[in-house]
Amino acid sequence: MARRPTIKDIARRAGVSESAVSFALNDRPGVSRDTRARIRRVAEELGWQANSAARALSGERSGAVGLVLARPAHTLGVESFFLQLVSGIQEVLSAARTALLFQVVEDVDAECAVYRRWWAERRVDGVLVVDPRTGDPRPALLAELGLPAVTIGEPGPPAGPSAVPGPSAVPGASVPGPSTGAGASPVSSVRADDAGAMAQVLEHLHGLGHRRIVHIAGLPGLAHTVRRMESLRAEAERRGLGPDHVRSVVTDYSDAEGAAATRRVLAEPRPPTALVYDNDVMAVAGSAVAAELGIPVPHRLSIVAWDDSALCRVTHPRLTALVRDTAGFGRLAAEELLSVLAGGPAGVRESERPRLEPRESTAPAPAHTDS
Repeated sequence: MARRPTIKDIARRAGVSESAVSFALNDRPGVSRDTRARIRRVAEELGWQANSAARALSGERSGAVGLVLARPAHTLGVESFFLQLVSGIQEVLSAARTALLFQVVEDVDAECAVYRRWWAERRVDGVLVVDPRTGDPRPALLAELGLPAVTIGEPGPPAGPSAVPGPSAVPGASVPGPSTGAGASPVSSVRADDAGAMAQVLEHLHGLGHRRIVHIAGLPGLAHTVRRMESLRAEAERRGLGPDHVRSVVTDYSDAEGAAATRRVLAEPRPPTALVYDNDVMAVAGSAVAAELGIPVPHRLSIVAWDDSALCRVTHPRLTALVRDTAGFGRLAAEELLSVLAGGPAGVRESERPRLEPRESTAPAPAHTDS
């Protein structure tokens, strides 16, 4: 294995002292412009790169940001959302020559332990936090550590008693984020209008005459799951529909639980005429269950998927879905974190609202069903 070049190698090749090389490569005064240029040219010829560990110990940036995902590992292999999100994040970070340190853990406690370790080892300059939760302990921990962060998704109520409502935002704009106290790290967020998206879904189904609708939701502790469930309930009540007509059931986002939940609700004495799934994988699994039970889609059952994907477009019938730029969501988050790391203020940025794209899986409710 070839030996990596050192500062001593650069100094020998450039004919200068090691201290002069250090000054030049770290943009410090002490060498002339011509000498600095010669040292950097030699460093490039030798293929020299700064040692990230040594750079961190000296108080400089590590050149990396972190992303920890606390999700059941078996739910990740078939869900396209996170692949698209990470592709958008990586697009921005690559252009900024910033590395992404990624880790999957089993729960939030393990995620917090990773943050403490990364902070102690100075492995990352900041973190991207996904899946905001109700009573979320992570923002307070990151503030305590002084680790800059961007929450992807609107945060739920904090773990402590000092919850304050978040500021309103407009697409792409940044407004001041919530205060985290003196000396705390900046905590920004990027968010999507989950409540507005759910309102679109219910308006579409209600307009088709559906009065018995079940929402096959994701993990119950996630802030966006709660927000979608609350929006569904509020929109149903506004149209005079109570919990006996419109309700949510929770799952782990997997195809297995999505299928199991579909079986349960379709076996009820008064089964729903429409199902809304919190991701594409569960929607496809639910469609397969309906076919197995001999329930035609959309003539007796309409299906809506929350996130559009290739799965929704190749399934027969093609699934009505909420379309959003998930990679753009990731780009927005990465841009916000880099802005904070460059000294910008913490803020809230909102992505474009998802839009519902009706396809062949939704149709008018069966005429013979009662309300």
